[in-house]
Amino acid sequence: MTSRVAPTISTTGISAPAFSDILAYLTEQYQSIFGADVYLGNDSQDGQLLAIFASSLSDCCSAVIAAYNSFSPLTAQGVGLSTVVKINGLRKLVATSSVCSVTVTGVSGTVINNGLAIDTNGEIWALPPTVTIPSGGSIIVTATCATPGAITASAATITGIKTPTFGWQTVTNAIAAAPGNPVETDAALRARQSRSVSLPSVTVFDGIVAALANLSGVTRAGGVENNTNGTSSGGVPARSSAFVVEGGVQASIVQQIGLKLPPGAMTYGGTSATYTSPAGSTRTIEYSAPTESTISVALTIKQLTGWSTAIEPVIAAAIANYLNSLPIGTNVSYTQLFVPAYAALAQYPGTYLITAMTTAKGAGSPGTADIAIAWNEAAVGNTTNVTFTLT
Repeated sequence: MTSRVAPTISTTGISAPAFSDILAYLTEQYQSIFGADVYLGNDSQDGQLLAIFASSLSDCCSAVIAAYNSFSPLTAQGVGLSTVVKINGLRKLVATSSVCSVTVTGVSGTVINNGLAIDTNGEIWALPPTVTIPSGGSIIVTATCATPGAITASAATITGIKTPTFGWQTVTNAIAAAPGNPVETDAALRARQSRSVSLPSVTVFDGIVAALANLSGVTRAGGVENNTNGTSSGGVPARSSAFVVEGGVQASIVQQIGLKLPPGAMTYGGTSATYTSPAGSTRTIEYSAPTESTISVALTIKQLTGWSTAIEPVIAAAIANYLNSLPIGTNVSYTQLFVPAYAALAQYPGTYLITAMTTAKGAGSPGTADIAIAWNEAAVGNTTNVTFTLT
């Protein structure tokens, strides 16, 4: 039994007694004052009062631990994490809205003020503040989804007029919408913070990879360096660095590599461009985009009390997000996939068990072994590639 009810900070971190230990401590202290024969059962008034005190103290301990953990990027959450990463010059990326080109038709000269369209899923799409239909009777404008995040809209699905305006006849989208970005997750922000502290690293290669990963539009960056006098087993020439970048703009990628690459060092990749230094000298920079390897996951689910097919998209999204977060060149661990597969239990506790799972790479055969990913490959997850068998 604990001899105190306050949190303790030591060389191993912070700890606090459990609720049961706090209640036992209060019970012992109460009996030392009023006598060991006093009845403090769960059905007694005094026993219930001590439980209230113990619960309050336990909540205080939890709050103190949370405050302590908020000072580290590894354990901080939400606003606390957003605050602590400011020391690295970072801020959490906010959500952006999906956009889509839509064709608005109607009577020539019609002015649409703050027009709203609606798609087949009920999502609202805002037209520019003022749209004037020209003499041709139609105009293409950019509509912005009212709901931030990765909202999708296939071609010919934004067809409803939410705010009828005299002279405005139809609206439609010939192409699919460009999805926006959701609010950056804590896990993604922690990864970005970790990369940011590698920028001034002693190892030039790691510093370049970190700089590439922090470029706007880059989702993943990695690569290998061959410091031998012969071609590596992966095909990288002698004394060369091979950078692999997913997303981003070519000019920015070449600029970052050129700025940090030591004189005389060689690069290798499928894309090449000329880098011009601030002093005017030029050199050829090569890099590659990763080969995307789609990972399929098949789950056999035992339905428990509270199960609903509405849980399936939650599981599929967690698995897809996990796969898309794996660094370039990282093997897909079969056992680690169970972690995101069970992530939906946080929202729907006790509703399912996974009795079997198989994985496959591309058109390969399903299996239960780890999936090997080459140094220039990236595992790709998609909710449509997560399938369910219910039992």
